[in-house]
Amino acid sequence: MKVPTETDVSQDWVITSLAPEFRLLDVWALPAEGDAADFDDLVSLMSRFDPARSESGLTRLLFQVRFRLGGLLGWDDEVSARPIPGSTQTSLRERLPSDLRGSADVGQIGDGQRKVGVGFTPVYRTDREWAAELSNATVHGVLHLGWVPRPDGRYRGQLGVWVAPRGLLGEAYLRLIEPFRRFVVYPAMMRQVERMWAARGHVG
Repeated sequence: MKVPTETDVSQDWVITSLAPEFRLLDVWALPAEGDAADFDDLVSLMSRFDPARSESGLTRLLFQVRFRLGGLLGWDDEVSARPIPGSTQTSLRERLPSDLRGSADVGQIGDGQRKVGVGFTPVYRTDREWAAELSNATVHGVLHLGWVPRPDGRYRGQLGVWVAPRGLLGEAYLRLIEPFRRFVVYPAMMRQVERMWAARGHVG
């Protein structure tokens, strides 16, 4: 289920202060519920999830087209000095407060030394937040997982996507992919996450 962006911002996540120039593009309620300790399971599941290998054939095709186009245009070339739009920093890890430095490093679920999903690198981890970033020629993006408390004492997973577009190219790219994100990629992801979560012994 898509969630109004205002609802996610009101949670007062770390990401809102860490990336003030980023805008919240999408928020989705994940079909994953559990107790406080189950957030580990959600981070483990989502850090291994790769939509490019989705159970949906249409989603896989979209990612194949995107990767081929990115290869032809050089969008995904490794450019270590590519700064965050509006900043001289190249990674949100440079902005972390001392208590969060190393929170997503080796040994943690979704460690900060390897890429997860489609090229995302983990940035930080708390007891109910996990964030990973991606940088290419179109955007600097952040995948944010939240473990949202419910009135009954349990928690529900939430996925947010934050972006800082790179100029007109980035803005045009986001507009171009919007219908594919909303009507193909995310719905297919929700169905697959629901099955994966249920397979771990939880009620999704």
